[in-house]
Amino acid sequence: MRAFLDEDFLLSTKTARKLYHEYAEVMPVLDYHCHISPQEIYEDRKFDNITQVWLGADHYKWRQMRSNGVEEKYITGDASDREKFQKWAETLEMAIGNPLYHWSHLELKRYFGYEGYLNRDTAEEVWNLCNEKLQGGLSARKMIQMSNVTLICTTDDPVDSLEWHKKIAEDDSFTTAVLPAWRPDKAMSLEKPDYLVYLKELERVSGVEINSFAALVDALRKRMDFFAAMGCSVSDHGLAYVMYEPSAPETVEKIFAKRLSGDSVSPIEEKQFKTAFMVELGREYHKRNWVMQLHYGVKRDNNGKIFGELGPDAGIDCINNYAPSSEMAEYLNALAKTDELPKTILYSLNPVDNAAIGTIIGCFQDSSAAGKIQQGSAWWFNDHKTGMTDQMISLANLGLLGNFIGMLTDSRSFLSYTRHEYFRRIMCELIGSWVENGEYPPDYTALERIVKGISYRNAVRYFGFEHNVPAAGIDL
Repeated sequence: MRAFLDEDFLLSTKTARKLYHEYAEVMPVLDYHCHISPQEIYEDRKFDNITQVWLGADHYKWRQMRSNGVEEKYITGDASDREKFQKWAETLEMAIGNPLYHWSHLELKRYFGYEGYLNRDTAEEVWNLCNEKLQGGLSARKMIQMSNVTLICTTDDPVDSLEWHKKIAEDDSFTTAVLPAWRPDKAMSLEKPDYLVYLKELERVSGVEINSFAALVDALRKRMDFFAAMGCSVSDHGLAYVMYEPSAPETVEKIFAKRLSGDSVSPIEEKQFKTAFMVELGREYHKRNWVMQLHYGVKRDNNGKIFGELGPDAGIDCINNYAPSSEMAEYLNALAKTDELPKTILYSLNPVDNAAIGTIIGCFQDSSAAGKIQQGSAWWFNDHKTGMTDQMISLANLGLLGNFIGMLTDSRSFLSYTRHEYFRRIMCELIGSWVENGEYPPDYTALERIVKGISYRNAVRYFGFEHNVPAAGIDL
């Protein structure tokens, strides 16, 4: 029997172990999509205890605690942090086969030096050990530095001042680059009740009176200029699905005018507006050489009772199985046919979409970049061993796995960089199995290039971050 979480965790063959320990393990981390706070990075947030780090905003854990029958007071309520930690420890021991079991123990081992396993009986020991480390200087920046993270892209609304990014950039004591990423979902969500309030804020920061759709696009361009000046070259969209319902420009203007007047719009009008919005922004990203990320396939806020009490990001989202691949292809084609398709990463929350994405990306590749159109890493409900393996197998079957830009945390936690280790081990196990089975030769020059590329180098090149990260020892 193998020891739990030993140095060869998830690596079952000699080849997999060589690929991981010699090539993947030594590479830095580039976290090109996450939700951590730049303010907390700048202020080097200190945590009083492990509950603040682990349970403060982690809806992954909240879901499983509810699944274990834990009362909400011990999840998001007014119970003490020690009580919440105990309930999480009791939940975790039931999480056999769940990625949270692996992630949690990797975090305990890498950041706190804990070699055991967490359950109801060891909770007090782990609580004391972690809190001692946290109070002894294990801060937000320290966690980032321990993880060898060279660059972080946060997620930022167009109205954001980016003041914390500026302060971080001016702080020579912190070497990790922290860049904004453009997330204009609120500017597109004209169906939301507070949309007009949001437009007033966008008017204020852009200096553009938003009295037409053309003016909205102009205001967003001005904010893109500001984001670009702060180092931004990455955009991100959270979509129900990638839709395409083209209409004449005057139709879009009428829809927008209708919403500006305070009226609601019909579902078809909403779709026409959002199609025009995404086409205009896609063109702008191409012009600026920005990467466009499209996250889709989620149905959010399903439990109305919990949503009413906690709001969004409360652990009550699910996979949405409505995502017509034909419309996504039509959207990409609308940009490609005028040579205005930017580098694009497609992430679906539904693993059934893997093959569809794999075939779509092959339609729009060109010589402007290796792997110009990417299938994103297994996302959210899929970032477990099976989900990651299935995504990489599908990508390898239908495209070029060697050009894959690899893992991201998509997290709000400073401890989540062990997800990169988890991914790299799974990736090396998969590639190693192909070599062991005679499906790829033991050409370690090529294998090193592939493994180091997927772990780090491909993302650096793809996003154009060569000048943002230290090159010492890294052949890009």
